[in-house]
Amino acid sequence: MRFHTLDQWLAWQDTLHARKIDLGLERVGWVAEAMGLDRPPFPAVTVAGTNGKGSCVALLEAILQAAGYRVGAYTSPHLLRYNERVRIAGAAVGDEDLCRAFARVDDARGDVALTYFEFGTLAALERFRAAQVDIALLEVGMGGRLDATNVVDAEVALVAAIDVDHREWLGPDRESIGREKAGIFRPGRPAVCADPDPPASLLAHAAALDTPLYRIGREFDWHAAADGWEWRCDTRRRRALPPPALHGEFQLRNAAAVLMVLELLARAFPVTQDEVRRGLQEVSLPGRFQVIPGAVEHILDVAHNPQAARSLAANLQRRPCTGRTLAVAALLADKDVEAVAAALDPVVDRWFLAGLDGPRALAAADLARRIRAAAVRGPVAADPDVARALARAQRAADAGDRIVVFGSFHTVEAALRRLETGPAARTG
Repeated sequence: MRFHTLDQWLAWQDTLHARKIDLGLERVGWVAEAMGLDRPPFPAVTVAGTNGKGSCVALLEAILQAAGYRVGAYTSPHLLRYNERVRIAGAAVGDEDLCRAFARVDDARGDVALTYFEFGTLAALERFRAAQVDIALLEVGMGGRLDATNVVDAEVALVAAIDVDHREWLGPDRESIGREKAGIFRPGRPAVCADPDPPASLLAHAAALDTPLYRIGREFDWHAAADGWEWRCDTRRRRALPPPALHGEFQLRNAAAVLMVLELLARAFPVTQDEVRRGLQEVSLPGRFQVIPGAVEHILDVAHNPQAARSLAANLQRRPCTGRTLAVAALLADKDVEAVAAALDPVVDRWFLAGLDGPRALAAADLARRIRAAAVRGPVAADPDVARALARAQRAADAGDRIVVFGSFHTVEAALRRLETGPAARTG
């Protein structure tokens, strides 16, 4: 084994390939074939989307586990520990098992220089095979067509909400991005779309492949009811469903799409009404409108593009606050900062901005300049990092105010670490 600790493996993987992001299936496909992972012994559901894919994986995972199935879930990025990315039966895989999986990938790759994400994807598939999971849930990292997770032919493909993000890699508009997301579809195998207004390119790709496509608002739908909400598909109904334990009306769209996936899997993976209810009530996903109560409430959300920012703003408007809303934000340089600010401006009273580290980072001063250029109503302050921006917001907050931390996963990670150790966060 090349290394003996998880940190050593991850540091080395980060330098193995010359580029941090290099989309394509040739490298990962070759190694997957060498390992026998291109046709794994378990069915898989692949989940793509600009927003909501992590929520869809979490909902699927919670319901299938409530039904007693052994589920493997691969998601990215992580918040606090890399192990969060690979879960089996609801538990993060331990360091030793990950190191063994990395060693298997290393032995099989020869001189192929895999990216960090490709290495991790293959290791997750290896762990799922070793653990004999009943089914694997694979969250696409970026796009879909050329993403490493697409090395596996999904039994059912799911596309959540689609918006403009990652333009450098996926294209400048929803049509080009929708085409990339639709790359996870397979000929003759069903696909589900949770976006109520899917790009024409996605529909055309499904038609060209003869992929049975189930669209929200068409082939399936949901509506509110006196005893919760209802889901329907043709003559099939699920009634008296509790709202998902994840915040936001858009989570009902995600849940409806997940129920459509489960309907398509029902022959091999039947789930009862009680199991669906239990999964909806027990689902958990840190960093997605995560509420930490206190005299000053803290809300953490990985919203980092305009669509996600609009959803965050809607959630904040639906959650009354007696005081002010103080925003702590840090975004990457390739994000549409001005559109994000415009979406949140109506609900934010003060802005506390921070910088991030890394090649795609946006310095706090540059973020502040772009936020001010969006003509936000509230005053803007800038600090070098998230911990200091959050500390400044906490000092400025009074009882009844709330602090909303949003942006990159790195933003929420830094805030979580401060909230774990900073007494100000716990006392308000």
